[in-house]
Amino acid sequence: MPRNVEKDMQLREKRIAHILDTAIETMAVKGIGSVSIGDLARAASVSVGNVYHYFKSKDEIFAELLRRGQTGYGDFVAQLADADMTAPEKLRTLCATWLSTGNNWAYTILIHTARMSESSTEELRAEVTRRFTDNLKPVARMIEQGQQEGTVVPGDPRELAFYFVSLIQGLTLQRAPGAEVPVDIHADNVLGLFLQKKV
Repeated sequence: MPRNVEKDMQLREKRIAHILDTAIETMAVKGIGSVSIGDLARAASVSVGNVYHYFKSKDEIFAELLRRGQTGYGDFVAQLADADMTAPEKLRTLCATWLSTGNNWAYTILIHTARMSESSTEELRAEVTRRFTDNLKPVARMIEQGQQEGTVVPGDPRELAFYFVSLIQGLTLQRAPGAEVPVDIHADNVLGLFLQKKV
């Protein structure tokens, strides 16, 4: 019986996604310099050889995690910016979605590790920073829409987008397991910092 190439590709992608999904928190907690392929294999409940079957190194896993995470987020904010909603609705959705995703604290750590760690290559730093900067553009469009609607505070939309995203990321870090700050975080309160005050 001939092999089903499409099914094989789907299975391969599923295994790659599983390894990446389980690597996120392991890499964030242990740090890229300290984590080993063995650690990543244990987290995924697969053999070291199985990890090497799909990836050449932990650095390749790290780079792919960042690429997929930032690309997926970029697609999400681009679609949200184009949605038929008011700017506050879009920004509330962005904030609430980011804060409710369980492992975004780990993604935040990995993004900043890639940009600041001496173990990151210049190429990786540049790619991560470029994607981060590109992903601000749809958020800036939401801010600009809100300014045109009269709902969002005045100022440079790109700068305000940077503040908005940075605030959300910082709050996400406070939700790392075992280090949670016991303060409730409400998307409406975060959003309120960027909205025009009613007089």
